[in-house]
Amino acid sequence: MTMISDALQRVKPSASMSISAIALEKRAAGVDIIPMSAGEPDFDTPDNIKDAAKRALDAGKTKYTAVDGIPELKQAIADKFKRENDLDVAPSSCFVATGGKQIIFNALVATLNPGDEALIPAPFWVSYPEMVNLTGATPVIMETSAASGFKITADELAAAITPNTKWLLINSPGNPSGAVFSKEELEALAEVLRGHPQVHILMDDIYEHLTYGQRFFTMAQIAPDLADRTLTMNGVSKAYSMTGWRIGYCTGPDWLIKAMRKLQGQSTSNPCSIAQWAAVEALNGEQTFLDDWRAAFVERRDYLVSRLNEIEGLDCLTPDGAFYVYPSCADLIGKVTKGGRKLNNDEDVVMALLEEQDVATVHGGAYGVSPHFRISYAVSLEDIGRACDRLEAFVAGLK
Repeated sequence: MTMISDALQRVKPSASMSISAIALEKRAAGVDIIPMSAGEPDFDTPDNIKDAAKRALDAGKTKYTAVDGIPELKQAIADKFKRENDLDVAPSSCFVATGGKQIIFNALVATLNPGDEALIPAPFWVSYPEMVNLTGATPVIMETSAASGFKITADELAAAITPNTKWLLINSPGNPSGAVFSKEELEALAEVLRGHPQVHILMDDIYEHLTYGQRFFTMAQIAPDLADRTLTMNGVSKAYSMTGWRIGYCTGPDWLIKAMRKLQGQSTSNPCSIAQWAAVEALNGEQTFLDDWRAAFVERRDYLVSRLNEIEGLDCLTPDGAFYVYPSCADLIGKVTKGGRKLNNDEDVVMALLEEQDVATVHGGAYGVSPHFRISYAVSLEDIGRACDRLEAFVAGLK
């Protein structure tokens, strides 16, 4: 007899974490793995942020804090939203959690019931539908394609909304596609949402600072009349290379922030106090390094896309943000590798590439759109080149 709850049995393991774990095991065994599956920058956390953490330690700031964050960080978050997103919010309407994932988890668990629906455009971050499943609500997947730039349209949104729709989740720039919604595209979605007051909007802006040539906009910024039902989520993980520090933050209507505070108070309580002080420095401190990081990502992206499109059987768009590409591998399906593995789907492609060429990527099925696979270019240009060489050899060996 199993003791696992029905709720947890509705949830699948994280595919990206599973692949990364295999890659780490192979690397620990001495294998020359090229890890292109993880969603984190390869740059070190800037020194001024690390120094702030050291000062916090030396000052003894190691005790419990308020459940939803220290006042200094909530003020820094409010200032950030005003400075960068034209959102005039009070610190009391800001909320801090242990990573952006917990922000989303808290919001969904605090609001969804069985029978509710959450609209999730695909490709999606792997955790979105599983969080919805955990609540007993229904994730409704909205399919997109490379032809649409992996973005939903206003007409598609209007057709997908039902009386049971409670949330629309938008990730821009997107993981895994790198798609960025323009101001005009968000305005078109907002016009549809105005006619459906039961639908709330969760904006996952975690890759906000990693856009290339296109200005970033978030929903509450361009549709302030929808702010009372919009949760704007962000964090320090991607922009400041602080993935291990585990600090996410958000702003939203007071009723929702209060509900999330109640949930977090009975689960993890406050995020790490030292990481919170580091996040204060991240948001308030020097930002010029971001230009250098963006330039490096653009160079890597352009090189990777060019190399992928030179490989027969692959087709890859140039993304406008984040640090992933999402090439189609449709022409590889049905072929057989040198090692004798038949490629029945994109998961077979990814596993064979890992087994036979020691390149770790993530299959598109995990993100809801197949046959594709996600490649992270948050690695050195040298490793990108070596990975492309191995991928080229892998494809050339198919029969």
